[in-house]
Amino acid sequence: MLVLLGAEPRQLSASVMASTEEPAVITGQVSPVPPRSDHISFLEGHKLYVWGGCQSVNGRETFLPSDEIWLYDMENGVWSRRHMGGEVPPVLSQACGAYLQGTLYIFGGCDINGHTNMMYCVDLSGVEYSWRKVTDTMGGTPSPRVRHSCWVYRNRLIYFGGYGCKTVREINNSKSFMVDEASWATIRSDFVQYWGWNNEVHMFEPVSATWTEPLTLGQQPEARASHASATLGHRGYICGGLEIQTVDIHCLDLVTWTWTQIELQTASLPRGRTLHTLTAISDDTLFLFGGLSTSGEVLSDVWEFDTKTREWREKDHAHKDKPRLWHSADKGRDGDVVIFGGSQTYLFVMDSVAVLRSPSQNHCADVLMFQTQPYSLSRLCEDCIGKHIFSVQEQVSCLPAKLQKTIDKRISYFRGNAPNIHSHR
Repeated sequence: MLVLLGAEPRQLSASVMASTEEPAVITGQVSPVPPRSDHISFLEGHKLYVWGGCQSVNGRETFLPSDEIWLYDMENGVWSRRHMGGEVPPVLSQACGAYLQGTLYIFGGCDINGHTNMMYCVDLSGVEYSWRKVTDTMGGTPSPRVRHSCWVYRNRLIYFGGYGCKTVREINNSKSFMVDEASWATIRSDFVQYWGWNNEVHMFEPVSATWTEPLTLGQQPEARASHASATLGHRGYICGGLEIQTVDIHCLDLVTWTWTQIELQTASLPRGRTLHTLTAISDDTLFLFGGLSTSGEVLSDVWEFDTKTREWREKDHAHKDKPRLWHSADKGRDGDVVIFGGSQTYLFVMDSVAVLRSPSQNHCADVLMFQTQPYSLSRLCEDCIGKHIFSVQEQVSCLPAKLQKTIDKRISYFRGNAPNIHSHR
């Protein structure tokens, strides 16, 4: 889940909103999903789900509809699009998504009227996908925010950080909010709102629809947004999102609610960055990819962090010519890290209120596969046959029917998606 350097965009203008026309239902769609950044994705079984985001159309940045979701079959490389009904959320920018027990939750983000603190959910385990606006909650709902992150643990959604607005009273009662001095205060009726970053921790329990703000111990990380986060065991990790030369990394114990700033035991450290991803790939390893450096460079480096030795290790890979920011990352089969979408460029234009993204961004629609561990012999054989089917077609026809079905999916994967799918250890 992702967030940004410097001043934050305030809201979507009408000119960048997506069309509200009802999309057609498409199945068996072989052509790639429309390119996008700022989207939400997750993997369930062998299906990659992609919702929302923005893309450039004729030089104009357009936010994609919220009443559709794209599915990518990791076995055969086929895209499909599903319609979503019910209480459809508005088109959102910079929202935070989390997947829990078959349900996708969307919290916060920015709509045409500004920053929000609304939550929507949709059950994706059934045939029909129907959105529901989460109302009648108990406890204190977090203030409106964007570019925050979420840990999923023990059937709870635990949110951290973000950029948003608070009233003077809320700021005076909070030690977890840093005012953005480059922003303007917003005067609304009889009160004033200020903009800034926070390091708050809020927990939502879907079963009881209850919000709580746990009392945390230890040294809190600096307020931030556009950081990356990952859940590993009973700990939530965050890194980056600050304008510093190297990334910092912090850990929150989700049982004791104790913060730990990890003192790194290595001389080689990743550069400071934002709009990157952090993915848990084993019981003690986190995988960092891409992002935007503090100097404005779009990065393509890969690092692994060992939570036991507290060491960063830079990893070689074949995608160094594919820098990405504002992409998504998910753990796939055999420990693979699946990167989807994002942007290869990040340009700035300035107005009197905020730093805005340029509509000329180069959004992507390819899937980058990073192998993080040795494959099994069966996986190697499946992939080899899929890539070289013309050489072994006669032998494949002699295989058992069940195995032929598996091989057919790998053939489809490599035949139909070779230009768009890139995999390397």
